[in-house]
Amino acid sequence: MEIVRTVRDLLRKRELEVWTIGPDDTVYQALQVMADKNVGALPVMEAEKLIGIFSERDYARKVILHGRSSKELLVKEIMSSRVAYVRPNQTIDDCMALMTNLRIRHLPVLDGDALVGMVSMRDVVEDIISEQDFIIEQLVNYIQNERSPVPPATP
Repeated sequence: MEIVRTVRDLLRKRELEVWTIGPDDTVYQALQVMADKNVGALPVMEAEKLIGIFSERDYARKVILHGRSSKELLVKEIMSSRVAYVRPNQTIDDCMALMTNLRIRHLPVLDGDALVGMVSMRDVVEDIISEQDFIIEQLVNYIQNERSPVPPATP
């Protein structure tokens, strides 16, 4: 029997609040939100629509390495505008494959056009490990019960 875990299942287990940033906010403001909320990426929203994503990687590669100032630079100038995302009914394995193939660590979750969550590589890995731990525990219990003597039936 295969257990299919979905993004919806994963989101039910965690805090649902998603922090976002606007395209006209400064990179410095985005970094402050990321530090305050302890997240590595922020969806960039304009009028309730996902238009990009801003990540630590964007900052490191497009600001610091080019000697630019995060206090004057706007998020829209360096955000990644091609955003990979998942839907709530997709599987955790879909997330892992997408993140691995695209070499990204954060996926917005869209239900229609509405942003309903964010999934990180950490979330996906923790879920996979949790599932494997459960399966191992079930197998150990099964093996131990097979080895224990069956009590005789009582008349």
